[in-house]
Amino acid sequence: MSYIETIAPEQAEGEVQAMYQRQRAHFGYLPNYARLFCHRPEVMKAWATLIATIRRPMESRRYELVTVAAARALGNSYCSLAHTKFLAELVGMEATQAMLLSEEGSPGPVERDIMAFAAKVACRAQEVNAADIEALRAHGLADDEIFDIVAVVAGRAFFTRILDGLGAEPDTAYRELPSKLATALCVGRPIALS
Repeated sequence: MSYIETIAPEQAEGEVQAMYQRQRAHFGYLPNYARLFCHRPEVMKAWATLIATIRRPMESRRYELVTVAAARALGNSYCSLAHTKFLAELVGMEATQAMLLSEEGSPGPVERDIMAFAAKVACRAQEVNAADIEALRAHGLADDEIFDIVAVVAGRAFFTRILDGLGAEPDTAYRELPSKLATALCVGRPIALS
């Protein structure tokens, strides 16, 4: 599950117990990643506030597409799988598969370019240039929307580095995704066996 020892749910107290309960209430189970934060639940709380603030002005579909593009580029299976599941809840599994497996007609050129930009920012931000920004503006994106994309990617980089740096495996719940999609999204650690 991870490379560090974590506090078991039945032994959690105080802020750790509260954090575990929030995570369980949201997902229906305690995600593997949440256990990593048992040593610093205040970091999880700060992360939740930061990502909620970053996410607030962005439409949900775009947020999930940017997040998946960034997570895939960063080689993080956990966030790739999790946010694919969230995207499927928004648009349906068939549309999600079409968007993420580059099936004909989906996503459209605007979303494709946004996802490519997010991937570039994730791994090669130093190579972003004025032409990249102008390409997004040509699709009608305003500067605040471009800022939001970069902020989502930057936030995801922080989170994925904690998960991967400590060995968090994606939850077994992600085995429920269609196998072709799950295989494409496992760009780093494999899904946990149990």
